[in-house]
Amino acid sequence: MKFSVTVTLKKDVLDPQGKVVSQTLKNMGMSNLKQVRQGKFFEIDLNEKDDSKAHMQIKEMCEKLLANQIIEDFKISKKE
Repeated sequence: MKFSVTVTLKKDVLDPQGKVVSQTLKNMGMSNLKQVRQGKFFEIDLNEKDDSKAHMQIKEMCEKLLANQIIEDFKISKKE
């Protein structure tokens, strides 16, 4: 069973890397750009048949290692 996890900084956390990327893109002529936020992306393949158990395991991975819950949010999506 495959999942994708996207980890992003919470909305109220400053994102200096995203700001640099945004400014660089604007300098390259992308004048209609509003904002860029950077994050992390994970693809995880589990050897689990039960959807509920698999989702709980992925959630536990996010809470314990993949995301710093103080400053980051995460989104889990099942891949077909």
